[in-house]
Amino acid sequence: MTGMIAKSPQLRSIPSFLLPFTQSRIASQARNLQTRVKVARVPRPTPFVPDVQTFLSLIGRNLSQHASKIPSWKALFSLTSAQLKELGIEPPRSRRYLLRWREKFRNGQYGVGGDFKHVANGEAQVRVVEIPVSGNSPATATLSPGKRKIVINVAPGGSALEKPAEQLVPAKNLYIKGAQTIVGPHVQPLKGGQGAKIVVKEGLWEDRRGHKIDGGERRQAEVRAKRRGEERRAAR
Repeated sequence: MTGMIAKSPQLRSIPSFLLPFTQSRIASQARNLQTRVKVARVPRPTPFVPDVQTFLSLIGRNLSQHASKIPSWKALFSLTSAQLKELGIEPPRSRRYLLRWREKFRNGQYGVGGDFKHVANGEAQVRVVEIPVSGNSPATATLSPGKRKIVINVAPGGSALEKPAEQLVPAKNLYIKGAQTIVGPHVQPLKGGQGAKIVVKEGLWEDRRGHKIDGGERRQAEVRAKRRGEERRAAR
């Protein structure tokens, strides 16, 4: 009887579709697999949103619990809904919500702080500064003729006017109330009235779900049809 040749089993520690997004020793195999994957444009991380964990924490709805399932920033913006489902990201509305926010970020539609350049340890500081009014300037709090106030992101402890005034970009989603008060979502005033700060935290960008009506999206049609039938019978 001839000896049997034992074949070493192939271990699958991760789904095969994740291989292009992981560090593989077999570079040629990874490249071949990647050519089969249609990769959408992957946006660059920003100082406020540097990694997968931060992105999922910011958009909320408890999606940060799935951060360990997504191996890289590239995977976050490339995996399909079916692949996210295979990774265990449930329920379906959570995947739809993630995909919606993913497209918004891809198109530069950030929540507050998403476009800030100066961020340290998940904290960004903003201040009110006075700049000359230009013809195409957005409406802002007016200080005096020929001047206006805007809110800008500044480096911690740095000068607010590190750039020429005409190059300063107003912070999105933040406004000025009164003389110096900065208002907006999750704004925390700094001690001494020297500006404010915005800190990365769970749910900072979260779109709150509305109140469920008639049982929610899955049972809504059934519940409403049943109610119409009861109303017709009562009207006889």
